Amino acid sequence: MGKEEINEKLLQKNSSVGKRVWKESKKMWVVAGPAIMSRFSTFGITVVSQSFIGHIGSTDLAAYALVMTLLVKFANGVLLGMASALETLCGQAYGAKKYEMLGIYLQRSWIILFMTSLLLPIFIFTAPLLKFLGQEKTIAEVAGSISLWSILVVFSFLVSFTCQMFLQAQSKNKIIAYLAALSISTHIFLSWLLTVRYKLGLNGAMISTVLAYWIPNLGQLVYIMRNCPQTWKGFSFLAFKDLWPLVKLSLSSGAMMCLEIWYNAVLILLTGNMKNAEVYIDALSICLNINGWEMVIALGFFAAAGVRVANELGRGSSEGAKFSIVVTAVTSFCIGIVLFFVFLLLRERVAYVFTPNPMVAEAVGELSPLLAFSILLNSLQPVLSGVSVGAGWQSVVAYVNIGCYYLIGIPVGVLLGNFLHLKIKGIWIGMLFGTVVQTIMLITITMKTDWDKQVEIARNRVNIMDYNRRERRTLQQ
Repeated sequence: MGKEEINEKLLQKNSSVGKRVWKESKKMWVVAGPAIMSRFSTFGITVVSQSFIGHIGSTDLAAYALVMTLLVKFANGVLLGMASALETLCGQAYGAKKYEMLGIYLQRSWIILFMTSLLLPIFIFTAPLLKFLGQEKTIAEVAGSISLWSILVVFSFLVSFTCQMFLQAQSKNKIIAYLAALSISTHIFLSWLLTVRYKLGLNGAMISTVLAYWIPNLGQLVYIMRNCPQTWKGFSFLAFKDLWPLVKLSLSSGAMMCLEIWYNAVLILLTGNMKNAEVYIDALSICLNINGWEMVIALGFFAAAGVRVANELGRGSSEGAKFSIVVTAVTSFCIGIVLFFVFLLLRERVAYVFTPNPMVAEAVGELSPLLAFSILLNSLQPVLSGVSVGAGWQSVVAYVNIGCYYLIGIPVGVLLGNFLHLKIKGIWIGMLFGTVVQTIMLITITMKTDWDKQVEIARNRVNIMDYNRRERRTLQQ
């Protein structure tokens, strides 16, 4: 009889764990699903444009790859990184039921990101900048034309990133998925219409790209003002007060994200200095785009990890935060294993989606084993970065990224690619090695963290900023 009681208790415990996993998985997918769709759309816009531009000419494709992977990612890294501070604050405030603070945080982030956008004039001087950095003259000239169109894309990031994080913190992001689907569908049609039907070439592709980035922004703004009564109380002068705490967190968030996003851009730049740069740039950019498709999924889990950890810390549950990390990481890694084998088998065949050039396709095929391993690794690393955003550790991870990417990954890539003559393979191996070291360090940090202390830190952060808001309101009255 004693054994039966023990078995019954074990079954109840297992059932309880199963229910917890199911409940947490539903909460995770509420955030991850729309986030994946949104990132699929954003990344898909780039890939669709690249596909149409690639069939215009190899020089246009190489120029587009340089602008998008070097300059646009520069701006993307700055703005997305700084906007991720909003993910920390909104997530923790929503968990603590300080709902009105979310609208104030959103407006403060708009102010900070708008001022930052005015400090990004590099797109005007793209052609001379790329020539100075050693790129081929013809590629640099075409890139200069593309970069002028990209200014409108950069300003779209300001609205897009902040609104998405505001909605994600409340798990009100289904609208993001619907708008993302509308955006990518419109872009595919307009790209065909303008580049194939009306033969507008590069300008036609860029017109479609700009419209695709701005369509979802308008929809998100309308949705927030009409459907978020608890968290959006209208524009307030309080948004101009107490900006400094958000500026500090935004700067550390920006540093963390920039160092990560620019990593691939630096490797593209190194590839551009090799012989036959056009082939190498095309091959590596295609590989990074294929890898980026998997990253779309992983970054959805990045968002889910950030929101769930922030919500649980704001709610005061350290156990809930830890459990959400495990569920999100395991789910993402399992998907990564499946995609690892899929892309390992595809090899060079997928390259013909982007270019008809057999030399580029052959170079992509040679990189397929490294690409598959990168896909597997990147199914876990963004989840760990999302945990750091949810907990507010951006400054710590920024230092980790400097060491792993720029003191290890890039030097190893240069050594293998240029001095040991492994060329593009050496650069790719260097990138992977830096990412492996970074992932190990983030796992170690996450496992050794005192999560009860993180709850106190989150509570203090939210309470201090809410107290300042109430004090300002009292003085005004």
